[in-house]
Amino acid sequence: MQRKKRWITDWWPERLNLKVLRQNCPKSNPYGSDFDYAKEFESLDLEAVKKDLRELMTKSQDWWPADFGHYGPLFIRLAWHSAGSYRIFDGRGGARSGEIRFPPRINWPDNINLDKAIRLLWPIKRKYGRKISWADLIVLAGNVALESMGLKTIGFAGGREDIWEPDESIDWGPEIEMLSGKERFKEGELERPFAATEMGLIYVNPEGPEGNPDPVESAKQIREAFRRMGMSDEETVALIAGGHAFGKCHGAAPSAFLGPDPSSSPIEQQGLGWKFNYKSGKGPDTFTSGFELTWSPTPTKFGIQYLHLLFKHDWELTKSPAGRYQWVAKDAPAIIPDAHDPKKKHPPMMLTSDLALRFDPIYSKIAKRFLENPKEFEEAFAKAWFKLIHRDMGPRDCYLGKDVPKETFIWQDPLPTRDYDLIDEKDVEELKKEILSSGLSVQQLVYVALSSAITYRDSDRKGGANGARIRLLPLKNWEVNRPKELEKVITVYERIKTDFDARKEKEGKKVSIADLIVIGGNVAIEKSAKEAGFEVKVPFAPGRVDALQEQMDLEFWSALEPMACGFRNYLKDPRINQKTRVEEILVDKAQLLRLSVPELVALFGGIRALGAVYDSTLGVLTENPGVLSNDFFVNLLEMETEWRRVDEFGYLYEGYDRKNGELRWKATRFDLIFGHHEELRAVCEVYAALDGREKFVKDFVSVWTKLMHLDRYDIWRRDRDLYKKLTAGIF
Repeated sequence: MQRKKRWITDWWPERLNLKVLRQNCPKSNPYGSDFDYAKEFESLDLEAVKKDLRELMTKSQDWWPADFGHYGPLFIRLAWHSAGSYRIFDGRGGARSGEIRFPPRINWPDNINLDKAIRLLWPIKRKYGRKISWADLIVLAGNVALESMGLKTIGFAGGREDIWEPDESIDWGPEIEMLSGKERFKEGELERPFAATEMGLIYVNPEGPEGNPDPVESAKQIREAFRRMGMSDEETVALIAGGHAFGKCHGAAPSAFLGPDPSSSPIEQQGLGWKFNYKSGKGPDTFTSGFELTWSPTPTKFGIQYLHLLFKHDWELTKSPAGRYQWVAKDAPAIIPDAHDPKKKHPPMMLTSDLALRFDPIYSKIAKRFLENPKEFEEAFAKAWFKLIHRDMGPRDCYLGKDVPKETFIWQDPLPTRDYDLIDEKDVEELKKEILSSGLSVQQLVYVALSSAITYRDSDRKGGANGARIRLLPLKNWEVNRPKELEKVITVYERIKTDFDARKEKEGKKVSIADLIVIGGNVAIEKSAKEAGFEVKVPFAPGRVDALQEQMDLEFWSALEPMACGFRNYLKDPRINQKTRVEEILVDKAQLLRLSVPELVALFGGIRALGAVYDSTLGVLTENPGVLSNDFFVNLLEMETEWRRVDEFGYLYEGYDRKNGELRWKATRFDLIFGHHEELRAVCEVYAALDGREKFVKDFVSVWTKLMHLDRYDIWRRDRDLYKKLTAGIF
């Protein structure tokens, strides 16, 4: 019997969904809206937790026996698969929110039996409760596992706060079937923002591309997948070789015996999935990936045995008991221990993705160097592992605990240490006057400030106004940042900075370009609000510093040039709208900026009123650009205008007077969605009403302040209440 349509999305699946802007609201947190996880973690006895984890490693449980009597490899896999879903293009995935506990990730075929690993950690989570999140505990368990098996890690940082519902903002791919990847490849290239090559994997198919056991072709996919999670070739080899020094793969029998995933499992299984109905279904009778092999003769000890065997033997294609392609060493003695029977030995075996490290010329060179230099290999793996499990945490100010390493890495987007005194309110007012008299327009000042701040994304806490990276390569050359106009503005700010620093030298004060960019945007808004009849003062917290060019991770940032920006009404190629509706791109960015629906509407309408868009002929539905009015909403909602599509891609539109047929406005889909979509229109109506002008100005200033301070984790570190006020519009 066909299920009846019950939800709006069932009836109208193409309707723009704004649910992602309402996810994980404070009311979802069972600890309450005032819960301060950082404070709780700082009171945690971290050494006691690590001691409990070390004891857990070798306490094999009958309900899920440990391979080789050690859970270390299982917890490494749990931490790795929690962190390894991170991708650079939108910063989503990763370990920072503990999202691996929820669908879809807990149900991915690549994560089979990680539900068991999480349950093994429950007694420790229960013991420490709110003082350690699942997200931190999962990563810490992997770190302790490595240490318990002989690796010297370089540290661990806490600070990952749990979410309480699945993150529906993440598009994991177009496929509706697991372990399918054909739809994400267009003309042989993997589409952005995806990193995994198949639905339900974190990287690549270990059997080879689409099950083709070709090590050379596998290497190509490995390189692309790891590059898209921000890893170099050397880091990729270190991670694979280091990770496969431990543990085994499981494929005791065909997958026909495998039960459904956790979310689909019967209620009596209490959330445990993947029940394997073959013999005991556990221990030696386990199914995880379908491969059946152990890589190293010392599977609970870090070392170079994996690399040694990889290059020592010739390899012959075979199949696992589950029928998956794998490789066995030719004429090799049985030297690999059995995971559960000390009397058994097995010949060395490898995956197709393992042989990629031998047959790809670049990977092979790196792997051989590691084999010849075990200490270098250990250090490379330790650094790559630390990057893997911390990449999405944001700046070092977000790192908590006594085990944070002193070394700073380029992927952390480091900033110089401020070695001068902060400017005060009097200085700020003085600088505002200089900026207003500089000849720069409201549009220029707001556009540069917006462009600087909007680089922030909450998924991995990267970007933002702090650092003024917009003036450095590659951001200063991005088309959306209008390089020539940007250069003019930055040149003015550099002059103002030089003059100010000279005047204040005796007081030990300096001003950063980063602070000037924000001050410039703020004073432009204050000026435009005054012209609209409202006296406002935009809140400002000084202390931003200027990043140096050598502190820019060029490979990372070069990959992030926007193809579209709805806030600035920019679309590099209108054909993009045929593949992805541009309004979805706008909502996606709003979610990365932590905006609610009203905040999205207020920010969007204010930018249009100020004329701070890429092309001033599009979307600025006002006769007075530069005045902070509610004209955008009024003119969008009034019925005297008839809108007509003017391009084949459904992106550009013109608005004509219904009475005389004269052209009144030009706009894009980004603009018109606010009049078309029922929820967005409802908020627009609030601001367009005769009594909505003051509320609009207040709300715009609030969301603008939030945007300018989202990345101020230096403030969060020393005064979390102030940070919350600035980023919640409470001042």
